This record gives sequence, C-alpha cells and structure tokens, in this order.
Amino acid sequence: MATKHEQIIQHIISLSVGSKISVRQIAKDLNVSEGTAYRAIKEAENIGLVSTIERVGTIRIERKKKENFERLTFAEVINIVDGQVLGGREGLHKTLNKFVIGAMQLDAMMRYTEKGSLLIVGNRVEAHELALNEGAAVLITGGFDTEDYIKRLADEKQLPIISTSYDSFTVAAMINRAIYDQLIKKEIVLVGDICTPAERAQILHTGDTVADWYAANDKSQHSRFPVLDSKSRVIGMVTSKDIIGKERDFPIEKVMTKNPIVVQSKTSLASVAHMMVWEGIEVVPVVDESSTLKGLISRQDVLKALQQIQRQPQIGETIDDIVKNNVAALEEDNTIFQAKVIPQMTNQLGTLSPGVFTSLVTEASSLLLFQLKKGDLVVENITVYFIKPVPIDSTLRIKPKIIEAGRIYAKIDVEVFLEKKLVGKALLMAQIMDR
Repeated sequence: MATKHEQIIQHIISLSVGSKISVRQIAKDLNVSEGTAYRAIKEAENIGLVSTIERVGTIRIERKKKENFERLTFAEVINIVDGQVLGGREGLHKTLNKFVIGAMQLDAMMRYTEKGSLLIVGNRVEAHELALNEGAAVLITGGFDTEDYIKRLADEKQLPIISTSYDSFTVAAMINRAIYDQLIKKEIVLVGDICTPAERAQILHTGDTVADWYAANDKSQHSRFPVLDSKSRVIGMVTSKDIIGKERDFPIEKVMTKNPIVVQSKTSLASVAHMMVWEGIEVVPVVDESSTLKGLISRQDVLKALQQIQRQPQIGETIDDIVKNNVAALEEDNTIFQAKVIPQMTNQLGTLSPGVFTSLVTEASSLLLFQLKKGDLVVENITVYFIKPVPIDSTLRIKPKIIEAGRIYAKIDVEVFLEKKLVGKALLMAQIMDR
C-alpha cells in the first residue's frame, strides 16, 4: 500500500497543469496533516511537478524533459525578474519558446512575435493586445500597469501578462543568464538520470533466506543487494561476505548490515563515484526522503556515464570547461603541460584567480595520471602555495610529478612556471577510479 507521502505525490500528478495547490487544501482533501502535505509538496517541487511563485502561490506545472531543460516556464520568468502577475494566471505553467524585445515599430514587432513567445515591452497597450492575440505572453517593463480589458483578454486566452520594475534590456540579460545557467545544470549528471529503476532492480526482502541471495546473484552477477521491509523501505544490505558459511535456509534479516549507505536521486554522479571508490562498494540503493527504494546504481553505471559525459559537446561552459580547453601537453614532453591565462581566468586585478590556479593544477595532474594509470582522478586533499601573481595573457608551464601511486590512491607534486620562474606549487592527494 502506498504511503501518505506517495498518495499526495500521485494526487498532485493527477491535477491538471495550471491548478493551484495549497497545503491546507491537500491536507483536507487527503485527510493528512499539514506537515505531511507540506513535505510532499516540497518533494513535488524538487522533482519538477509544481512551482512556487511569490505573491502567486504554488501551481502544477508540466514536468520538463531533460533535453528541453533550457526552456523556461512563465512561472520561472516571474521569479527571475521579480515580477507581478497582472492577468492570465492559468497560463503560468506554459513554456516560452523565445522572447522578443519590443524596441521597434509596432508592425515590425509583430513580425517577430509568435505563439509561445514572450514580448518584453514597456507601456505600449496596443502592443500588449496584439501580442496576446498572436498567442504570446507579455512582460511589461519599467513597473507599468496595463488596461483592465488587456487583463481580461489575458485571462481569456490563458496567457500571462507580467509586470517588472526592471528595464527591457536588463530583463533580457536576466532571462539569458537563467537559460545559460540551466544549460550548465543540464550537463550535470545526477543519480536519478542513470540508476536502474526499482521495478527492474534485484532486491531481497526481510522474509528471504540466503538461498534467495544466491538466486539474485545468478540473475544480476552483483554480490550486493538491498533488503526491503514490507513498505519497500531500505533497512539493510547483504553482500557475499555476509552469507559466507551460512546455510541456504538462514534468514537474510539476521546476516544483513543495518543502516546501509544510500543516495538520493538528486545526488551528483561525481559524489556517488567518490563514495564508491572510498567505501569500496559496487552497488548503492537510491531512495527518497522516506527511505523508500527508487532504484539501484552500480559502479558500471557510473563508469558508463563518466565516459558518455566526456563524449558530449559542451554547451554552457563552466570554469572547469574553460580550464580543460586551455591545458595541453607539450609535444616534446607529454608529462609537462601548457596553459594560457585568458580573461575569463582572471580576478578583478587582472591576475590569475586562485581558484582557477587550483583547477589548472588539478587538470594537469588528472591528464598525467590518465597517461600513466588510465584512470580518473578524484581529489581528496590539495595544498596550494601561491608564490607570485600571474598576469593576464601569460603562458604557464605546469609540471606534475607523481610521488606515490597505488591501485586506488595517488600523491602528486606540482610546480607551475612562468618564463622559467616558479609562480606556484601544489601537493595533491587523490583517489583513482579505473576506467
């Protein structure tokens, strides 16, 4: 039987897109406490089922597909521009395909305004009306209001008309920034993106025996399985070490390890990879806030995802992407690396940022380690010494040297030179994940 939390989530899913949701109403409709309703609504917001907007409330939205993550809903636009809804609240869940800045003659403006777009314009009531009739939402800048008949038209067509105190070009920059941020987030792989769903995972229950462990092992070739109670909550893990020497009819509940390591769907791939290496485990259960099993993630899943990421083109560049694109091995000695200090790597003084210096050291160490050990580097500890400031447009030579390297651990000493002068040093300790 589904828990109250799950019942609320299913109820929210059943609501039509655009429906307004309140803690009090959910609690009343499903006969649960307001605390339970609040926690479930927050979970629904985390998984993209609802959106909470200041001065508007919480509304049911259409969950975005990962590949369309760079598109924003009108509800999100309100939060970005600190806007106020003047009309068309029923359309806040809709997604905008593009936005148009209305800094042109009316007829030219309408040529660019189409269904699903957002017209960013000032106090031009005629433009508001034409845009709504074209199927476009309207964002009024400068803090202006609009006529009552425009608000009624927005309600009728279920297209939001929003007011913000910012000017048109500031608003456009803010929306562009939000889209760019989401493009970067799109590239961050989460456990929920790659785990095996619970319905397809090999699991054991509290009433099972060691014989059931052997059956699960034959089917999956794994040796580590979660143990669930009657409510599908993860209460333990069983590994091959736990069942050694036990009779086949011995209860699983008596050999399992209680309070096992688990992760949630929103845990990053990098975090779970580090955990698997550090703890030396091959399979981790994926659970929700109530410890209910949502899936399993294995070391093979993590490795496949890491390899896939490296084959993907970068769309929204982070600082780490910029660093990677600017570090390359020298032709005459592939254990020495070269990097040019470009403007994006500098601080307000025009010198190399300390954070970017650390990233350069880490990237060069990672490249060297891959050449020698064919593995990925997961930094555990790094000590950095900044000896001299590095000006913009400098070309650095980075010389990492492996002091010690085992099967899963490495210690690397790094020296950074500018025109044969030492400008920084680092001592890096890291784990190695085999590819």
